[in-house]
Amino acid sequence: MKTNNFLGRDWLDPEFSYSKEEWETLMDVGFELKRRFALGQDTSGILKGKTLFTMFFNQSLRTRSTFDAGIQQLGGYHCSLEPGKTYTPARKGFDIPYKTERIKDVSEMLSRVGDAIAIRMYGPPAGWNYGFAHATMQEFAESSACPIINMECDKYHPCQALADVMTIKEKFGQFKGINLTMSFAYSGSIEKPRAVPQSVILAASLMGMNVTLAHPEGYDLDPDIIEKCKQNAQQYDGSFKITNNFDEGFEGAHVVYPKAWGAHTCFNYYDPETGKKIKDQDHTEAERVNKLAEGWMTTQKQMDLIDKNGVYMHCLPADRGQEVTDEVIDGPQSVVIDEAENRLHAHKAIMALLMGGRL
Repeated sequence: MKTNNFLGRDWLDPEFSYSKEEWETLMDVGFELKRRFALGQDTSGILKGKTLFTMFFNQSLRTRSTFDAGIQQLGGYHCSLEPGKTYTPARKGFDIPYKTERIKDVSEMLSRVGDAIAIRMYGPPAGWNYGFAHATMQEFAESSACPIINMECDKYHPCQALADVMTIKEKFGQFKGINLTMSFAYSGSIEKPRAVPQSVILAASLMGMNVTLAHPEGYDLDPDIIEKCKQNAQQYDGSFKITNNFDEGFEGAHVVYPKAWGAHTCFNYYDPETGKKIKDQDHTEAERVNKLAEGWMTTQKQMDLIDKNGVYMHCLPADRGQEVTDEVIDGPQSVVIDEAENRLHAHKAIMALLMGGRL
């Protein structure tokens, strides 16, 4: 277990910036906090007197509730800064008089009076400009004296990924030899972020699992992330492959994670250095490829292809009747509620280690 070098660090893209050993430490702390939670033991001294600021630019149930409950269970305070009730933090060059406030000023001020700033931003608040939300969080980090926690951006959802690998460890006791399939699933909504699938395959490959990414043509993920997964597989004795065949992704899998995400044409692309747009989103093309993917719904037919002890995972909320049938998500192979509960324990581990808690 690695116990040093956590205090004050950001949690922006830990799939790249944290080591495998550090992820294992976070899981160990999460399991210890879960054990104490189950026993009803008091943990209010761990972050006594510490303050967490949150900014949700998007809707949230699990992330919002578990960070709120988590910081209170650890003895700290939660201050929610709701968009519309404060001036909107703006990146340099995106200021609007009397409507926005430069991120530098917001970040410096909050880090003087609190101990961590947690942010969720993707999609409409970032104009569906791929990478813009992540760059926004990076700008916060540049000026903040306290940790910045990524509660989901347009590239990564590391909080979800930590809870997911904790869930897999609980169910199988190990990562070596575990076959995980991250699969696209159909949804009637074409605009969905890539953050969950990208973070899941990064975390799973970092843990040395055998990872399969299944999706129809047109739903490719970020090539830099695909390359990192290949590197992880080689370094940690796992494997990584991509298939465009839905059923093939389920065959022999121990973990299946079918989840909708947007086609690459539903995003705008821009130069992160200049802020200039490189390519516009094309909703017509996104609708076309989405129509072709209507058959990518998880039914019992697909579940019969997985390992006899295999499990179904989903970050929730799920589009029932499109992504998955009720029979599957409510069935005996589904671990979605266990997975959702682990968000609490994962988030508490992140806060405890980054905000200077004492177990």
